[in-house]
Amino acid sequence: MEKIKYLIKERAQGVKIPENLGFGLIYTDHVFEMDYDPAKGWHNPTIKPLENLSIHPATMFIHYAQSIFEGLKAFKTRSGEAVIFRADRHIDRLNRSAKRICIPEVDPDFLMYALTELIAIEKDWIPTRDGEALYIRPVVYGSDLFLGVRPSTRYKLVIMLSPVGAYYPEGFVPVKILAQDDYVRAVRKGMGECKTPANYAASLLAGQKAKEQGFTQVLWLDGIEQKYLEEVGTMNIFVQFKGEVATPKLTGTVLPGVTRESVIQILHDKGYNVTERLISINEIVTEYKKGNVLSIFGTGTAAVISPVGLLSYKGFEMKFDYTDSNVLAAELFKEISAIQRAEIVDRYNWLTYADKKSVEV
Repeated sequence: MEKIKYLIKERAQGVKIPENLGFGLIYTDHVFEMDYDPAKGWHNPTIKPLENLSIHPATMFIHYAQSIFEGLKAFKTRSGEAVIFRADRHIDRLNRSAKRICIPEVDPDFLMYALTELIAIEKDWIPTRDGEALYIRPVVYGSDLFLGVRPSTRYKLVIMLSPVGAYYPEGFVPVKILAQDDYVRAVRKGMGECKTPANYAASLLAGQKAKEQGFTQVLWLDGIEQKYLEEVGTMNIFVQFKGEVATPKLTGTVLPGVTRESVIQILHDKGYNVTERLISINEIVTEYKKGNVLSIFGTGTAAVISPVGLLSYKGFEMKFDYTDSNVLAAELFKEISAIQRAEIVDRYNWLTYADKKSVEV
């Protein structure tokens, strides 16, 4: 693999991070780019100033959605060091998505190196207030100019960075979700487990209709029987029953969330009875009526932990009191957030430190 080429833009007055960040609205000065073709493999790794892409209208991913992406976060510790949360697992998932979409895999060690180089260069863009982070978005797309249906032979990988506030600007408060059986997001043996744009396009209409009814997200049910819980919009889902914390098992339709994986590990270590299994919406309704559903919460990179205050299914509303039922969600949010900022011991080795030695800006 070639050495990274550095085309660094001077910063005359340093970095000024806006007060109100929102989510995915502001971008840092530099991106990492790399190209692929059959003769050279992955080549031309470059950290360069952010600029618009120049894309021919026949570029294949525009027409056939041969693209994948990831989402992860960098933080600053109290001592000012830049750290990335679970970068290795996100890189692993990127390559698993690549295999499913016929995109050449990227050497994980080199991608980790490139990522830490970029984060170190853009370290001053990492916000430090509670709920804030530097969001990292790697994306790979097929770049052949061809209107026939086949995998592209050429690709571009871009890693962009965005300082972000909390995904839900209202803060760590319960969200309202709607169990959806009018539409399906994915079916088994499809692409539901991949982080690819097509999966998100499939979710837009249902999500829009849910928001029109006052809900924050859609809870997807399985695409065949439309009775088993899958995931919530941009999050995996957990249900805390009396004596059990359950989450839908990975059947090929559910994104294998890195935060989901982290929560399972933490809960196991705390002695909870954690299960990955099929959970029917009728089971939720029945057990809720018996008083056996203590809480429901979502997990994901963007929101970390999101407690559910209301779940609606066919007009039946299941309500959960944040001050009482969602103690577990708050506990998990606090612990993961503390690990991310190295405020407590990183006993799982989930943090990667970005230490810039070769290039100073």
